[in-house]
Parts: sequence; structure tokens; C-alpha cells
Amino acid sequence: MRREEHDGDDRLDVSVVEPGITVATPRATVTDWGFHHAQIARIEVTTLPARRDGWLDAAPRLEAWSRLPPPVPGLACVVVMPARNEAEHVALALRALAAQVGAPRFEVVLLANNCDDDTAAIARRVARGRSAVALHVVEVRIDEPDAHIGYVRRELMNEATRRLRRAGSSEDFIASTDADTIVAPDWLAASAAELARGAGAVGGRITVDGRPAPQAQALRLRRLDEAHALLRCRVASIVDPDPVDPWPNHHQHFGASLAVRADAYTAAGGVPDVRFLEDDALVRAVERAGYAVRRSPRVRVRTSARLDGRATVGLSWQLRQWAERDGGDDPRVESADDFVAAMRVRARLRRAWPDVRGDLGEPLGIDAMRWDRLVSTAASFGAAWQAIDEERCRTMTVAAALVPRSVAMRGLREWLRLARPGTRPDAAPDQPRSNRSSLYCG
Repeated sequence: MRREEHDGDDRLDVSVVEPGITVATPRATVTDWGFHHAQIARIEVTTLPARRDGWLDAAPRLEAWSRLPPPVPGLACVVVMPARNEAEHVALALRALAAQVGAPRFEVVLLANNCDDDTAAIARRVARGRSAVALHVVEVRIDEPDAHIGYVRRELMNEATRRLRRAGSSEDFIASTDADTIVAPDWLAASAAELARGAGAVGGRITVDGRPAPQAQALRLRRLDEAHALLRCRVASIVDPDPVDPWPNHHQHFGASLAVRADAYTAAGGVPDVRFLEDDALVRAVERAGYAVRRSPRVRVRTSARLDGRATVGLSWQLRQWAERDGGDDPRVESADDFVAAMRVRARLRRAWPDVRGDLGEPLGIDAMRWDRLVSTAASFGAAWQAIDEERCRTMTVAAALVPRSVAMRGLREWLRLARPGTRPDAAPDQPRSNRSSLYCG
């Protein structure tokens, strides 16, 4: 069912697809192999098969999508928003999207899935009363085993790509956010600007809102975790500068703020078949496809600090883990020396790619034969480094390679203090004291 309404000169396009659609697609096996900067369990997506050309045309598609109106001419961006029982937050999230300044022409597709509240009704009211931006509200009931965020965001981003392709724009992208997230007024404009500088995907800076008030311990541990992650980003930007992701940057590339060029999304094979952390899995797939990822502080959002999130593993899960932690505020992580050693290897690999000669893996505990196998089978620098990074994680044999986070942070700060402008990355201070790698891999 589609309703078109007019309010003065503003054309409101509100598309509503009634509930009752049931879908099912094959699932993939997911392996949790460690922790990354935010201490969130990662997914080993490299074991998932790469999708062949034409995968999008062959992909399963919600029947509900066929009821949407055609994309408007000149459409350059589709904003996708999964929503399940978000009656408390969705109005503010949509109003922030309606208030975008300097954005390319865009539409919003909200997938209200398995809701037991008024999420969809509230979204329709916002659309009727606030904006000329086309807002498509789609309601579905998804059966197990597919009722999870990985499936929902994959359906949204697949359909967004189809709509952009139908619109025929040459510079188009998908922008993902969440229904409990408030985007900055220039969120889309800043995302588009970063993509125009050569990135295939852009992760925005995600800060935690004060609603609900974060649990004190969770907030403190999150700030320490972020401080450590940003120190690593700063060191990496000196040792291995990335022209597409220069300093200042950060460590986040999650669904609350993630923009992906449509061609990069297609080349990556879309969102991998995982139940959670689908955003991280997608970014890694984009990197393996040969596209650079920008983590920009200019792209900003605020998200809820709630502990009862909708995804099995995500920010709410992590905040809950921190809130429930009984002591142990100083977890063991990778040492500064080991991290710098890894970044030096990455820098040499980046400079040499694709004509990589010799064995560069010795500082990471990777022997020549394994190094050659990892590099020779990689189709891109991103794919090569991911394989090497995962291999160095696997080669760790004893927890003694880890150090308290406070020690690692002191080491990173000392390295930065000793670094001088113009210092060649390979001649930077603080030669590694250990060849051991760690499960705390970025």
C-alpha cells in the first residue's frame, strides 16, 4: 500500500508494506576467534565463500520489497535503518535524518522487523509531518533462524543497492544507521565527501548518548578502551600512513554509521552471512575486494547507551559486559612493541604491493613458507594483510605475550613522545623486544 501526500510544496512519499511476510535463507557457520579494539567478539569471515559476479541478482529477496515505489530520479544515496521495538527512539532518529544539510538526494528505507510495539506507526507519523524526504516503512515478520541483525541489514543493503542501480546514478552509496542513533546534521554530506576522496567505505565516529544514563563502570571502561584504541590508531598512522585514511582517524566502522559505495558493496559480495557483527564482516569484505576504508571523525553520530540491545553481540552487549565486570579493570592486551612491529610489517607490505619480494613475516612469527602462501594467494593488499593478521593471531602460543592495558598504553604514549616529525616509519623509535603476536588484533 502506498500513500502520497502533499503539504504545501513538500511531496511526502510514505510507502507502507503490511506485515505478514515470512522469509528464509541459508545460514553460514560463524567462528568467534578473538577480540578487536572494542573488546567485541569478532567473526572469522574469511572462511565464508566469496560470492560470484551477479550474486545480487541471484540473492533471495523479501517479497515485501516488490511493493516499494520506484526510486526517484537522481537518487544518490539510500539510508537503511533496521528497527525492532524502537518506539522509544525511532522518531528522533528519523527527524535527524530529515534535518540533513548539504546532502545528496537520498531516501530512507526502514525495515520494522518482528516488532511488538508502535515502531512502524511512529515512523509513518514522522514521515507525514516532517519532511519531503521519501521514507519507505516496511513491516515484516521474519521467522527463525533468520530473525537476526545480520539477515536484516543484508536485506536492507541489498535492496538499497538494487534501487540505486535502477536510479542509474554514477556516484551512489548506501548509508547505514540504527533506529536508536542520532546522526549529525552533516552526516550524509560528510560521508559523501569522504567517499569522493577515494574510500570504498566510511565508518563514522560513534559516541554514546546520555539516554539512558550509562552505568558508571561501563562508561569508565568504555572510555579506557577507546583511549587505547585511539592511541593505536595514532601510532599506526605514523608507522604505516594510509593516504585514504590519514590522521585524525579512529577505530570504528559499525552499523550505526557506515557508508559504502554501491560498487564496493557489490564487489565485496554484500553483507556476509553472519548472525551478528555483520558491519565488521562487511568492512573486512570491502577491504578484501581491494577498496580502502576511511574511519572519519568528521562523520558523527550519537547512539543509545542502553544495555538491552537488539543484536546478540554489539555495543549494548559490550556495555553490559563492562557493567557486569567484577574487578579486572586492566585487561591484558597486545604490547606496544608487538603492535608497532606489526604496523612496520604492514607498512612494508603496503609499499611493496603487489610486487612483494622476500620474507617480511619473521617479526610476526610467520615463517617464510607461510608468508609466501598468504601473500601469493591474496587478490589485494587488504586481503593479504587480513590473512597475515589472522595468522599472527593464530601463532600466539602463550598468554604471557599479553600485557596489562595500562602497560600497553604507557608504551604507546612513550613511542609517540619519542617519535619526531619526518621520522621514517622503519626508523621510528622503540624497536620491538618480542616477536610474539597476540590475540588482541585489530
